[in-house]
Amino acid sequence: MNGGLMVAGQILPRLMFPLEVDYAHATRYQGATTGGELNWLSRPKRTLTGRDVLIIDDILDEGITLKAVRDWCYHAGAAKVWMAVATNKLHDNKAAGIQPDFIGIDVPNRFIFGEGLDYNGYFRNLTGIYALPESR
Repeated sequence: MNGGLMVAGQILPRLMFPLEVDYAHATRYQGATTGGELNWLSRPKRTLTGRDVLIIDDILDEGITLKAVRDWCYHAGAAKVWMAVATNKLHDNKAAGIQPDFIGIDVPNRFIFGEGLDYNGYFRNLTGIYALPESR
């Protein structure tokens, strides 16, 4: 997940135990600001059978994508799946059964970007989290 790259770059150096890193890319956005059908661009290459897995992502919004990735990890044999998100959007429209184990910061229900989160594919590299103006 592209958005998780910046977050992973900050978390991984702090984990003081042997670990392997792999990559998954599932998206519902394809450049849009609202989600559609889930599209897997890349699945992890390492076997997950019997392993503990930490999914690192930029945001928990509705949680549909994160839930699908978590469920796929369990289907692939993971013993335990942990979820860490940099931002958790505060609203009542989350997928059933989705709750991250680790949250960096709760944010209001606004379109945000920066620190890995993009706006039309841009601005992931900003150091800070920004929000679009509220609609009137």
